[in-house]
Amino acid sequence: MGDWVTQWRVEFLGREWNFVDIGSVVVVLGLHCLTLLAPFHFNWPAFWAAVALYFVTGVSVNLSYHKQLSHWSFKLPKWLEYLFAYCAVLSFQRSPLEWVSIHRSHHQFTDTLKDPHSPVRGFWYSHMGWIFDYRSRFGSYEARLKNVGDLKREPFYIFLHYTYPLHAIGFGVVLYAVGGLPFLVWGLGVRSVVFLHATFGINSICHTWGQVVWDTGDLSRNNWLIGLMAHGEGWHNNHHAFEQSARHGLEWWQVDVTWHVIRFLEAIGLATNVKLPTETQMKRKALTVNNKISEEKAEAKVINNGKLE
Repeated sequence: MGDWVTQWRVEFLGREWNFVDIGSVVVVLGLHCLTLLAPFHFNWPAFWAAVALYFVTGVSVNLSYHKQLSHWSFKLPKWLEYLFAYCAVLSFQRSPLEWVSIHRSHHQFTDTLKDPHSPVRGFWYSHMGWIFDYRSRFGSYEARLKNVGDLKREPFYIFLHYTYPLHAIGFGVVLYAVGGLPFLVWGLGVRSVVFLHATFGINSICHTWGQVVWDTGDLSRNNWLIGLMAHGEGWHNNHHAFEQSARHGLEWWQVDVTWHVIRFLEAIGLATNVKLPTETQMKRKALTVNNKISEEKAEAKVINNGKLE
């Protein structure tokens, strides 16, 4: 990653750990250990259960946590909005309140030292290290959730915020009851770990490697591999150019599974006020010779006082 990165390492020793950091380590390590059992507990029903759950929980994270709750890219009836949010909770990606708070901060402070998973702190940090360092994201436990007042007005999201680990763990119990250890290993462990790393890759890989097609003034990239793994979220430069767009794969060949689900919901009258970039917005953001200077500044990746200059 060369000279453009300020390598701010996460200190595992010599710093104060709070209960959130410790809990994060336990959950992530536990899921990875469970995944190591996959070769010894394989059967086809468990495999296909994992594939189905990868789609349901993964698309729910993208559709609910990201596109609807973070950016209000469309509207759903409350019963369906809550259903997708609940399915997203089963992904082990924290509560809706915390996920949305982190993501809104990411867009507010993209690729600066205030970005919760900033790549300027190093690739490892932007991929996973930030998860284990709560203070680097919020400064203090009390400072969290300052930017999700709209969601905190809804009792359902408050309930999920304080109980979300119980739902994911309880779902593991259900999987074990249905199909024994193979369903637990594949339906919970493998499925969760693969999608966690797909999501982490949006923060790290999609701010390091890929194609730039829009003048966003940051390090966001379109990456086809993450686009496939994360149901369309890998077209990250597109997303940073048009944050409120319900569609990330703007070209016909950019696979965006989540967008197809939204389009289906719109076709049957369940999704309304679906937002897409206008032609004028796309012309304004197009990366041309005349506006390429701003992108070259991002490419230079020079850091001054924690901001790209």
